[in-house]
Amino acid sequence: MNLSKQIATHFRQVFLGGNWTSSNVEETLSGITWLQATQSIYTLNSIASLTYHINYYVREVLKVLEGGTLDAHDKFSFDCPPVLSEKDWQDLKDTMLANAEKFAALIEALPEEKFAEVFAMEKYGNYYRNMHGIIEHTHYHLGQIALIKKILLQQESHSL
Repeated sequence: MNLSKQIATHFRQVFLGGNWTSSNVEETLSGITWLQATQSIYTLNSIASLTYHINYYVREVLKVLEGGTLDAHDKFSFDCPPVLSEKDWQDLKDTMLANAEKFAALIEALPEEKFAEVFAMEKYGNYYRNMHGIIEHTHYHLGQIALIKKILLQQESHSL
């Protein structure tokens, strides 16, 4: 298996499963209603805002993989549009998973030597660092989503 395929597989697995952590975005988000996704507990971000945030960086780096420029800004990365229905919530999840698949396909198509090249600007390091950074970033926020989901479900079971 070549490096491009390995990294693409690793990326897909954080979204769809099969990684050694046995945790993935699609499964973790399953069963969460739009009301749960938009509920804020304590001072934590909502599941919807974390989902948007994960996709924000996938979407912005995807633009670079498609030949565009990097125009991501941390200050906009949590600007989740209102989720006011189950359809809005499903659309947010579907968009993220579609972007993730496009992203993985483009990683898979990269020539291996591309991973050593500068990504967008020298200060961001190389492609290898950025592809793994997206995977790490997703795992980090996936852990937050999993914990928030557990707390929400526990709170709901105690209120019954």
